[in-house]
Amino acid sequence: MNLVLEEFLPYRFNRLAETLSRNASIAYKTEYGLSRPEWRAFALLGQKGTMTATEISYYSTMHKTKVSRAIYALEQKRWLVREVDENDRRLERITLTKQGQKAYENLVPKMQRIEQEMISRLGKENSEALFKGLAALEELYLDKETASRSRRAG
Repeated sequence: MNLVLEEFLPYRFNRLAETLSRNASIAYKTEYGLSRPEWRAFALLGQKGTMTATEISYYSTMHKTKVSRAIYALEQKRWLVREVDENDRRLERITLTKQGQKAYENLVPKMQRIEQEMISRLGKENSEALFKGLAALEELYLDKETASRSRRAG
């Protein structure tokens, strides 16, 4: 029995996701010097507003160590602030600053153009099939809440 790695579905998804992320990262890396974890934390804060590091970790599927480093780097850029939660002093609420919000508003259209270019290169029929297939896989393999969030985001 032999496994052909290049034909193994999880490997194919991972390889493709890595390539797409690397291509998309050019925009935020070139202009702002952001790493992928920094971009993910930054994008989540821009999308959702105030969050905790635990929430960022959950939504981004990044380990809490990467989230902590990303938060620290964004804080050094003065793009976010942390405030201790009044009800639970162990929690910090993290929010974009005005400078961070401005950078987010500048970067989002660029990232949307990159995504749109990827989709348009596929063509209408292939992109519809891709989204249908992704929704089916999410339904099968992600918990219901995560799958629902993914469908709303896509």
